[in-house]
Amino acid sequence: MTSPTLTPQAFVDKWRRATLKERSAYQEHFIDLCRLIGHPTPAEVDPTDENLAFEYGAAKTSGGNGFADVFQRGHFALEDIGKHADLDKAYQQLLQYREALQNPPLLVVCDIDRIVIHTNFTNTSKRTRTLTFDDLLTPEGRKALKAIFEAPAFFAQKELPKQVTQQAADRFATLAEHLRRTLPDTSPQTIAHFLIRCLFCLFAEDVDLLPNNRRFPK
Repeated sequence: MTSPTLTPQAFVDKWRRATLKERSAYQEHFIDLCRLIGHPTPAEVDPTDENLAFEYGAAKTSGGNGFADVFQRGHFALEDIGKHADLDKAYQQLLQYREALQNPPLLVVCDIDRIVIHTNFTNTSKRTRTLTFDDLLTPEGRKALKAIFEAPAFFAQKELPKQVTQQAADRFATLAEHLRRTLPDTSPQTIAHFLIRCLFCLFAEDVDLLPNNRRFPK
């Protein structure tokens, strides 16, 4: 890790007035983001183009091949488009690449004025965070920018107990409905009783309520 070589104000002043199109701007813009937070550029950190690279080739889920503008293995895929371009369209393009890129935890789209971070963590709620020029002038905004490169888990959704309980209830309701369709001659009360017993067994296992290796009579 190196020290920042571009001040926040210099970065904002340069890119706020820029009107370059995507192909003319995105690599220099990304390199300036690296300089802003003191992160090595792709050529500095990975001359092999395997772990942090521009124009990283990837197969599309719909067929054919394309390129992610920037890819850092295990961290993010990024589409850096021109000003006032369609960020939703850029995000949909990243969704086409994510499986070929081994599902990076962050999918990032940028139109120079805004950096939008979409989380792509397994089994967690999706989150979106936007960083503007004004955000990058603040320590908190630059901390979030740095986390894209160094600590993607910074953006992970913390599951509250209430959310976990609701998710479990929803899954048991789905299971109950499936059992009712599969076993039409079984009463709803019998199915409910069975699921309650399953829930108790799961609870008993988690809290070590029952002795380990205990044998029950057949």
